Amino acid sequence: MRLAIAYDVSDDSNRRRVYRTLERYGAWKQYSIFELEISKTDRIELEDELKSHIEPSDGDRIRIYRLCNSCVDAIEDIGASQSGEQSNVI
Repeated sequence: MRLAIAYDVSDDSNRRRVYRTLERYGAWKQYSIFELEISKTDRIELEDELKSHIEPSDGDRIRIYRLCNSCVDAIEDIGASQSGEQSNVI
């Protein structure tokens, strides 16, 4: 399944942990946004790990969007192109 994940984490060390976790599963696309192609099992593991890295009482939030095939086909980039950074998202 294809996911887009956006996060807003106040503490620098927690934000780095969230970033590093997401980096293992997918590709950084924009500030605080990742795209991932993962299995249902990996999604459960990822959500559990992300929950351990945030403090909801500090206002930390993570939003996970599931992208259908037609949604992925409709993605459009406007502006500067991304670097040649390697990605596990096809």
